[in-house]
Amino acid sequence: MDSFSKAEIDKHFGKILKAYRKKAKITQEELAEKLGISLKYISRIENGNNGVKTQNLIQYMNILGVPPDTLFGVFMKHPDVKKDMDLYLKITSLSEEEKEFVSSIIDLLKNFK
Repeated sequence: MDSFSKAEIDKHFGKILKAYRKKAKITQEELAEKLGISLKYISRIENGNNGVKTQNLIQYMNILGVPPDTLFGVFMKHPDVKKDMDLYLKITSLSEEEKEFVSSIIDLLKNFK
């Protein structure tokens, strides 16, 4: 079974969170204020020197729009989870109209049983 160290996870999370913060054009100071945590803590998270508490991680994801698969995808090895993630990635690449269409097909399939 694959095992990941805390340091590997912290570095991965930090890299992703930093990239999404920059994409959102939010400074570390602004993010620290929104999260109610210190600037120093933000810096340590983004540099992979600190883990991020679950509550803060969820707030980070909501504020910056970070999809769960972006953070956790590289760590998922279970075939069913990987299959679901692949489907999710395909769906996210669709237009809003196409997503509505796929959703209606899924509803039809669920009701067909």
